[in-house]
Amino acid sequence: MRFDAVIVGAGAAGLFCAGIAAQRGLRVLSLDHSAKVAEKIRISGGGRANFTNRDLDPRAPHRHFIGDNPHFCRSALSRYTPQDFIALLQRHAIPFHEKHKGQLFCDRSADDLIQMLLRECDSGAAGGSVTRWQPCTVNAVRHGAQGYEIDTAQGTVQSGSLVIATGGLSIPQIGATDFGHRIARQFGLRLVEPRPALVPLTFDGAAWAPYAQLAGLALPVRIETGAKKTRMAFDEDLLFTHRGLSGPAVLQISSYWQPGSGIRLDLAPQADLPAALAHAKATSRKLIANELAALVPSRLADAWVQQDAGWQRPVNEATDKALNALAERLSRWELIPTGTEGYRKAEVTAGGVDTRDLSSQTLESRQAGLYFIGEVVDVTGWLGGYNFQWAWASAHACAMALPAGPAAVA
Repeated sequence: MRFDAVIVGAGAAGLFCAGIAAQRGLRVLSLDHSAKVAEKIRISGGGRANFTNRDLDPRAPHRHFIGDNPHFCRSALSRYTPQDFIALLQRHAIPFHEKHKGQLFCDRSADDLIQMLLRECDSGAAGGSVTRWQPCTVNAVRHGAQGYEIDTAQGTVQSGSLVIATGGLSIPQIGATDFGHRIARQFGLRLVEPRPALVPLTFDGAAWAPYAQLAGLALPVRIETGAKKTRMAFDEDLLFTHRGLSGPAVLQISSYWQPGSGIRLDLAPQADLPAALAHAKATSRKLIANELAALVPSRLADAWVQQDAGWQRPVNEATDKALNALAERLSRWELIPTGTEGYRKAEVTAGGVDTRDLSSQTLESRQAGLYFIGEVVDVTGWLGGYNFQWAWASAHACAMALPAGPAAVA
């Protein structure tokens, strides 16, 4: 069987690319080794899919994306914007809402988004179509005079174009593999070392013991990592876990954190702790923990004062030095993670196919007719819908560039 394009991976980028290509009149084969379609969309955003972000500025991609060349994604993002995807949802009458910071979610369920992508695949132009094979594994890929020959579990197919949309290594329990990286290596393309991103951070068991009791506690914080020139900071919610820290604040900073380096936390970013504690000392006889509970969650206040005998007394009996030390530690808590929860808990994979080997206009690689889109590429967005927008934009750029081959002409 011959197709104009074979797209390996039926997730966000793969399905979107297939639909657009078919609407251009191409005959497309979409295949995936998983029996379920777009499972990562289904579980994202608490089951409601944070599908894009209104705040994305395609003129300044480095604000919300990382990679060895964060400007690589500017071309695709500027040609398919969040507004373009919002318009698509509106055409399909899918209700959505903005949660905060530009993050857009489906009102009902992420399944609305999946069904929309499948309907887009079914709406090919004259001669255009999407054939879907799932579950279907790819056993081998070869390139020759007739283009690509792909050995699959359902037989060998030929195509002039091969699109890899298999994602990264994150969440292997729903089918993530290194297939895309292996294909890149097979055809001599470079890889930026993959690593978990948007992932919880972990700490040494003994050192973390005093804080393990806080598991489940969430609070707004300011979090930082890096030296002056490379410093990154986020104002988001923090979540204590039995093994370390999670929540949006930590997921965001994890993409910038380097192993062996530290992070800094302000646990009461809205408060002037030195002034508040000085006022309490002058006006109150309550325990320090009770006064502190007006500024941070009471569980945190109780756990915090256990770290120093000078903090386990009425506030009016505490020394200025002890209160200043308490304020300093709460507003500048410095700690060094020992690692992350890994790909099992990572929302995305940083690194991937080196953008130096890809066209920013078409996502075609140095290997003619071989394209890479979505998470498999060394483009990683912030938490909050940015990675999905990269999936839509890179898929659109690729689909618009795919040449119509003999199958479409026939």
